[in-house]
Amino acid sequence: MQITATMVKELRERTGAGMMECKKALTDNSGDMDAAIEQMRKSGQAKADKKAGRIAAEGMIAITLSDDAKQAAIVEVNCETDFVAKDDQFQSFSNQLANLVVANNFSSVDDLNAAAMESGQTVEQTRLELVTKIGENIKVRRFEKIKAESAIASYTHGKRIGVLVEYNGGRKEVGKDVAMHVAAANPLCISEKEVPSDLLDKERDIAKAQADASGKPPEIIEKMVMGKVNKFIKENTLLGQAFVKDDSMAVEKYLKGANASIKKFIRYEVGEGLEKRSENFADEVMKQVQDSDS
Repeated sequence: MQITATMVKELRERTGAGMMECKKALTDNSGDMDAAIEQMRKSGQAKADKKAGRIAAEGMIAITLSDDAKQAAIVEVNCETDFVAKDDQFQSFSNQLANLVVANNFSSVDDLNAAAMESGQTVEQTRLELVTKIGENIKVRRFEKIKAESAIASYTHGKRIGVLVEYNGGRKEVGKDVAMHVAAANPLCISEKEVPSDLLDKERDIAKAQADASGKPPEIIEKMVMGKVNKFIKENTLLGQAFVKDDSMAVEKYLKGANASIKKFIRYEVGEGLEKRSENFADEVMKQVQDSDS
C-alpha cells in the first residue's frame, strides 16, 4: 500500500513522533494507522494516541430533561460547517428532536426520522426542508434516552459536548458536578470492572514491551507493568480519575463524601468517531512533481 503524505501527517498529529518514524511505522504495518500507533507505543516512540484531527464533523448536541429529572434524552445532529451549527433553525430542529426522544420510545434513528413533529411533518420531511433552506447536508446521527428511578443530571459544554448522569443520593449539585467532570475528563467507564478485558490486555502488552526494553530483572518488570496498567485504569475510569473541581481527591472519594453513587453516564461529543478526509495539498502536489520526475 502506498504511504501518502496525508497519512504520515495524521500519524504525526496523533502521536507527536517524527516524520520518518511515522512513515516507517506505516510502512511496516501496510498503512494500518491503529497498528502503526500500537507499534510506536510499544517502542516508546509514542506516549499515546491523541487522535488529533479525528473529530471533524460539525453540528450540535441537544439534551432534554423531564421536569421530574427521571427521564432524559441526548441527540447528536450533524451538519457540514460550524456556521450552520450556530444557525437558529438548525438548533431549533435539534432541540425539538431531543424533546421528541424524551417523550417517546424510539428504537432507532429511522424510527425517529419517521416520527411526526409539532408542525405535522415528519422529522425526515423537516430535515429535507432545512437542507434546502440552509444549503448544507444535515444528518440525525444518534440518540439515547435514560429512564431513572433516582435522578438524572445533565451538562452541556457549549453545543459540542453533552453529558447525562444517572445518580443515587447526594445533593442535586453532585450530579451536575459529576456530569461536568465527565465532559472534561472523558472517562471510558465508571469503574475498573467495566474496563473491556481486550483493552486491558492491549495496554498490558504495550507496558510489557516498554518495560522489557529497560533490561531490568523480571520481577521489576512485572511491577512496572502492573504500575502502568493501574495508572491506565485510574486515568480512564470515572471513579479513579482526579476530580476536576478538586484534583486532590478522586471522584470516588468525592462521591463517598457526598453519600452518592453513579449508576450510568452518557457522553456525546460532536463528530466523535467520524473522519473527514483532509488533504495537505502542498505535500500532495510536491509528491506528484517528484513522481513525474522519477
